[in-house]
Amino acid sequence: MGDIAAVIPAYNAAASIAAVVSGTSRYLSRIVVVDDGSTDDTTQQARTAGAEVLAHPRNRGKGAALRTAFAALGVAGLDAIITLDADGQHDPSDIPRLVEAFRSTGADLIIGSRWDEFGGMSRLRRFGNRFSSSALAFFTGLRVPDSQSGFRLYSLPFLSSVRLTGEAYEMEMEVILLASASGKRVETVPIRLLVADGRNRSHFRGFRDTFRICACVVGFSFRRLWGKVP
Repeated sequence: MGDIAAVIPAYNAAASIAAVVSGTSRYLSRIVVVDDGSTDDTTQQARTAGAEVLAHPRNRGKGAALRTAFAALGVAGLDAIITLDADGQHDPSDIPRLVEAFRSTGADLIIGSRWDEFGGMSRLRRFGNRFSSSALAFFTGLRVPDSQSGFRLYSLPFLSSVRLTGEAYEMEMEVILLASASGKRVETVPIRLLVADGRNRSHFRGFRDTFRICACVVGFSFRRLWGKVP
């Protein structure tokens, strides 16, 4: 699908990573897994399935894993990067939807929205998703129905133009805020979920990570108000 690579951040995902890599390889030829300090055989499973692996010696967080991959691929001459989670909740067959949206709109950020799947999530997970999206709309006016979705397409020119700092899940909110502040086009496309909740394998912690995400929105909004956001 053109010059597009896949990035999969993974932490203790040995049970699911091979299937995710295999499914993704039907649509994209270059797949980079970032093993974020796993204590199981995530790295071996990913390599056996055909992925390139970048490894952190210790667990740093999803945002840090994504930044490692973005930095490594920034000079690869790509058009875009697609990210998806290692826990098996995302359906790789939705990759063409994101690519088509990218080709037809030229958007710098395409977010796969799980809005229609929220009913199958736990109450805490559903609350976190909706609360953080509401905070984003309140402070920035940007309405993204599923701001926490990790199934995304990022254009390389956009990634090359921003400095990301988030270490954990808030980095994915940070990138939305930076796209909005710099006038980049943000689009959403509906996606399916193979696992509606994913809480058995997800490392997202409802209260803690939702707080970090909302703090990111509020802090960014005040920095922008004070002229400290370029």
